[in-house]
Amino acid sequence: MTDAPDENLDATLEDEAGDEPGDDAPVATPLTEPAGGVPDIIDTPEALAAACEAFAVGTGPVAADAERASGFRYGQTTYLAQFKREGAGIALIDTAALPDLSAFGEALGDAEWVFHAASQDLPGMRELGMNPAKVFDTELAARIMGWPKVGLAAVVERELGFALAKEHSAQDWSQRPLPHAWLVYAALDVEVLLDLRDGLHRHLTAAGKLEWAEQEFEAVRLAPPPEPRVDPWRRTSGSHQVRDQRGLAIVKALWEARDAEAQRRDVSPGRVLRDQAIVAAAQAKPDSLEALLAVREFQSKGTRRRAAQWYAAVEEAMALGERRLPARRAPQGDGPPQQRMWKDKRPEAFARLSAAKARIGDLSDRHEVPAENLLQPDAMRRTCWEYPGEGGESWIRSFLAGRGARAWQIDLTAPALAEAFESAAALTAAASESQEG
Repeated sequence: MTDAPDENLDATLEDEAGDEPGDDAPVATPLTEPAGGVPDIIDTPEALAAACEAFAVGTGPVAADAERASGFRYGQTTYLAQFKREGAGIALIDTAALPDLSAFGEALGDAEWVFHAASQDLPGMRELGMNPAKVFDTELAARIMGWPKVGLAAVVERELGFALAKEHSAQDWSQRPLPHAWLVYAALDVEVLLDLRDGLHRHLTAAGKLEWAEQEFEAVRLAPPPEPRVDPWRRTSGSHQVRDQRGLAIVKALWEARDAEAQRRDVSPGRVLRDQAIVAAAQAKPDSLEALLAVREFQSKGTRRRAAQWYAAVEEAMALGERRLPARRAPQGDGPPQQRMWKDKRPEAFARLSAAKARIGDLSDRHEVPAENLLQPDAMRRTCWEYPGEGGESWIRSFLAGRGARAWQIDLTAPALAEAFESAAALTAAASESQEG
């Protein structure tokens, strides 16, 4: 299982260090190879047809995982897909050689697919022509159980007592041939998922949380692709240090030039030009190619080789008229402003938000579910901001449903938010009367 998507090498990969057990934790058994060994990689139509037959007659849920090449290749293409099913064993499919797995998906019928962090792998599965009819997400299940560490290695160790090595999670999975050690790692990820699913299913049932989890799994399965980001260039690491519009124009021009080159070469943008170099150029505002080459971040061999290409982008930004320069701040979306502005702009909404955070925090502690899983933070902020001052729980329920909250989330949080809003209104009224007096 690869880490969460990263746009360049400056992005931080998922931290597995938090999965380390404490000093007093029992020693886990290292898991070094699947019980049935590592199968040959499937990279021909004939081998894929045989796998379809085997998995079609298998029974029970299907463990699924995918490996990408984040940090090496452009985008989030899946280069290896792994599956396991009772009666069929493990399949490791080379999706670079076999990019259409629709026949494999059809062979699985309406079987439940078991993922760890399904939202990372489902988009790639769809690109391969597969759409699961049902999903079980072991990471989400662990979150709803309130487990403090939800990385795969930590959850496997806690539930199954195995130590699962993660040293190959951030490799270049587009490489061919894939080393045997990598295939062992990939096979082990699906080797444990079915037992992990059964254990978490028992925990959820015992805690009365199975229905909550199933609603979350279905929401992940049906989630539409994310909307394209507005001004994605503003996510350049360190760009907050660039405070003038001309500098921001350079950031934008270099980011767009880098993205086009990265896409053309199918290379991660951070390997084409690092964020630090983009920010340094924006701060230096070089007026010639020689001046750009004098910037320390443009003096490496690879960067110097394409310096003329980068300077053309800088030159274009420097030539922009004042009216075409990007705004200092990102465009405000349709949501509420930054929270630091609430107290002055809408003190009643600020009071609602403060009270709501406390109530949701209490619910989180009581049910042992992280606050962000009880209710998406954006939905809570919007509810507090847009509440018309009347309507109570009925209005809140309707609004949350419109924001995509699940039924179990609404049932738990709407009464608490209604109480929070009522108490906030009372406090605001009391404060107003005190000021008038």
